[in-house]
Amino acid sequence: MNSIQNRINAFVKLGTFLSQFSVDIIKKADHIKYNEIFFDGFLHQIKLAQENNSWFTKDNILFSLQIWSNSLTENNLNKFISSVTLNNKESKKVAIVMAGNIPLVGFHDFLSVLLSGHSVLVKQSSNDKHLLPFLAKYLEYVEKDFKGKITFTEEKLSDFDAVIATGSDNTARYFEYYFKNKPNIIRKSRNSVAVITGKETANDFEKLSDDVFQYFGLGCRSVSKLYVPNNYNFDAFFTGMYAKKDIINNAKYANNYDYNKAVYLMSEFDLLENGFLMIKEDESYSSPIATVFYEYYDNEIDLKIKLHQDREKIQCIVAKDFIENEVAFGETQHPKLTDYADGVNTLEFLSKI
Repeated sequence: MNSIQNRINAFVKLGTFLSQFSVDIIKKADHIKYNEIFFDGFLHQIKLAQENNSWFTKDNILFSLQIWSNSLTENNLNKFISSVTLNNKESKKVAIVMAGNIPLVGFHDFLSVLLSGHSVLVKQSSNDKHLLPFLAKYLEYVEKDFKGKITFTEEKLSDFDAVIATGSDNTARYFEYYFKNKPNIIRKSRNSVAVITGKETANDFEKLSDDVFQYFGLGCRSVSKLYVPNNYNFDAFFTGMYAKKDIINNAKYANNYDYNKAVYLMSEFDLLENGFLMIKEDESYSSPIATVFYEYYDNEIDLKIKLHQDREKIQCIVAKDFIENEVAFGETQHPKLTDYADGVNTLEFLSKI
């Protein structure tokens, strides 16, 4: 079995390979191992991913690659595994059922399984099937012991020891039944919220526009709900959102905006909008595309209690000096490796199976 250090080294090399693909520039570097085999091929996979899913714009794919490139450093990976004792006991086969809402959304689970010394059996979403298999091939090139430890399947999952599955609340119920006899992590739908207290600066709201609009708001770390003080004036919020006005030039986003607006108007709902974003008073956490829900609050203590009670539905709370474990404005799509989805420590789970 390959040592943990070899596995870390392989992912560091992958991070270096990914560093050639950023939102600002795609530039082939001379010093990167196996570039002559993989660089042009990966450019092609990026193109295929765009063609296969129109939510996966080039910028959104490159943003995701950049985030992963920044995460896959030796320092970050060592910190990541330091919290858990990864015993070199027998390797198990861990199945991962991946969502497809944003590019490479299942990569953290994939990384965790392989760093833990296990084999991985991946069932991808049809919405995001081009990028990861190619990156897996790169890993097999730089670390030969990964060969035979990474399998992709489109069939029904069989012959595995544990499972990590992510889906909607409906599919999660199916997963819980289907995988009940195996060690499992089942993730349901979550959304992220922002708490506005009135102390925010113009810069905070501009940063919040990243949390709202990155990946068109399709990520579980995307802010889909605001909590605002009673009688709040939304002018400063809308001014900050204006930084992302060009999003309406994306045809799919614009269609969703027009459709949802028509539905709201026909239902005679009260809403505020600025030509590319609607906000609507609603108690739900999950808002449609191009819409952010909001709810008023009377006092901060009651709101903190509510957020605690609803913690199973919430991925991130964006705020400024409001609550413990809050995420700073503009930071929801820059998670650390230790920011586990749903707060469940994947490495710990993998060390015990």
